[in-house]
Amino acid sequence: MPAPILPLIEAAPHWPERGALVGLDLGTKTIGVAVSDPDRRLATGVETIQRKQFKADAARLLAIAAERNVVGFVLGLPINMDGSEGPRAQSTRAFARNLAGLTPLAIALWDERLSTAAVERELIGMDVSRAKRAEVIDEHAAIFILQGALDRLAKLRGDR
Repeated sequence: MPAPILPLIEAAPHWPERGALVGLDLGTKTIGVAVSDPDRRLATGVETIQRKQFKADAARLLAIAAERNVVGFVLGLPINMDGSEGPRAQSTRAFARNLAGLTPLAIALWDERLSTAAVERELIGMDVSRAKRAEVIDEHAAIFILQGALDRLAKLRGDR
């Protein structure tokens, strides 16, 4: 049975109370990957995967999930500023459907509006060169996406 693909709040009950989550920023050429600690308080960058074919990309993601005992995925959903979904959002949903066929782990979709822009501003503020920014932007965007989702989950739990 394929994994459920749900908005974050609806996906959370499908995950155990503890366990790491993987956050993904799907780009056209790369996939930024971040992972949380088992208590879901802090997102940390893992790597940037150079996209090849879906099978190879998914195999790497599932290997990361297995290595880190992950209990679920959080995919950044690129929604337009007006709330509509364009081709990038449709592509992300298609990726999620394909990934869901390969894992029982629930997949959450999280609004990633402006995540890349926020990360870009932060890296520029840190005086990171354009070339270095290009290397790390997707991984940092994955951290930004996952941390936003973790913060939202913590708020729902009533954590401080």
